[in-house]
Amino acid sequence: MLELTLNQVTKKYKDLCAVDHVEAVFTHGVYGLLGANGAGKTTLLRLMCDILRPDEGEILLDRNPINRLGASYRRFLGYLPQDFGFYPDFTAERFLLYMAALKALPSLEAKRKTAELLAMVGLEDSKNKKIKTFSGGMVRRLGIAQAMLNDPEILILDEPTAGLDPKERIRFRNIISSFSKDRIVILSTHIVSDVEYIADEILLMKKGRFLQQGSVENITKQVRGRVWELVTDHAGAQRLNGLYAVSNLKNQGDKVAMRILAQDSPAPGAVCVEPMLEDVYLYYFREEAE
Repeated sequence: MLELTLNQVTKKYKDLCAVDHVEAVFTHGVYGLLGANGAGKTTLLRLMCDILRPDEGEILLDRNPINRLGASYRRFLGYLPQDFGFYPDFTAERFLLYMAALKALPSLEAKRKTAELLAMVGLEDSKNKKIKTFSGGMVRRLGIAQAMLNDPEILILDEPTAGLDPKERIRFRNIISSFSKDRIVILSTHIVSDVEYIADEILLMKKGRFLQQGSVENITKQVRGRVWELVTDHAGAQRLNGLYAVSNLKNQGDKVAMRILAQDSPAPGAVCVEPMLEDVYLYYFREEAE
């Protein structure tokens, strides 16, 4: 079983500490890296892909520093960056075959994997179309396919569902769930639903540090007793919205149903309910959300 270890990893840009003494151990499973924009997620993933080098600390694969492993580390790795570059005049099939050649896949294996992945991400019927004609969601699906070409044991995905519609998001979650067996999958996002149902472990990142690490169940326990639901009139809803963090608000005729984060009951009739991961996200990232 592979073990990827972050040991006091730190990366600074002048006066900004983008990643601040981060520690974690990744083994097989899906890890959801959650945080608002600017939390340091992309910098951390680039460090884990050995694109950037840490200013302090080290990243180890089975106790070996990844910067010393070189090409042998990259053979383990599949990576989808947040800004996925491509050749617009290439067809989807040609692009994947080109990327397979860069990853040193034998010709027959490259053709087999290309066909398999185009079908997996729903681009089989568009394989001969130029990428410049693709929608944003189609380009993102092509990016996911190229990250999986070499059947990586470590798959790192930065905002992989950006531009995907709800149906495509479900397809993506199913692909990752089936692919993650005996692999390390690290998925960075600020969209809670992308990881809530498939992640074995959640890492909440803010200002370059991990605030919380653990299973969805253990993470949500952190705000147990602080999530309330109630129904009130529009004036009451407006007042409560100004006082508390509101994770959900729904108009019901002349009434408003609300889900509120508060230490104590926010209003008469409020009922304490079980928290969800979205409540935890709002609890820790309320300022960024606003």
